[in-house]
Amino acid sequence: IKYNKMLKGVFIINNHGQPRCVKFYENVDEKYQQHLLQEIFMLVSKRSESVCNFTDTSSLPGSWGSRGGTKLVYRHYATLYFIFACEETESELGILDLIQVFVETLDKCFENVCELDLIYHSDNVHYILDEIVQGGLVLETNMHSILTAINDCKKLDQASLNMSLKDSRAKRV
Repeated sequence: IKYNKMLKGVFIINNHGQPRCVKFYENVDEKYQQHLLQEIFMLVSKRSESVCNFTDTSSLPGSWGSRGGTKLVYRHYATLYFIFACEETESELGILDLIQVFVETLDKCFENVCELDLIYHSDNVHYILDEIVQGGLVLETNMHSILTAINDCKKLDQASLNMSLKDSRAKRV
């Protein structure tokens, strides 16, 4: 049985074409990933700001191209492109909403997210994304629920760190 995934990938790429967050939800050869990211950036970045925020991928090479049934839905915020690759049957407005939830959640977690946050806290960015999407399927779109899960995880991390510090102090005595 083959299950169709809603999303094929999520990418955050800066204005210079440098990927800041890359998450594929289907098996893509590593060499092809690099080429695919370059092509996706070229396709999205050359589009005018006045056109819609989604496009087909017929010009892309390989399985994401004309026979792949993939479309790109994206938003350009300041210096970053948030790009979601999805099945061509998905609602563009639904995916744009999903991008908005992701960006607003990042904003809440990093207090006005910027490119440096994505670079220095990539593990947190991936965790936030994993709270929203798993295996290409959307799990959660309620920002309050996402933030609650993230805060709970931070509390567990802090508790674990405190336990480790207590253990290391006890060993020294």
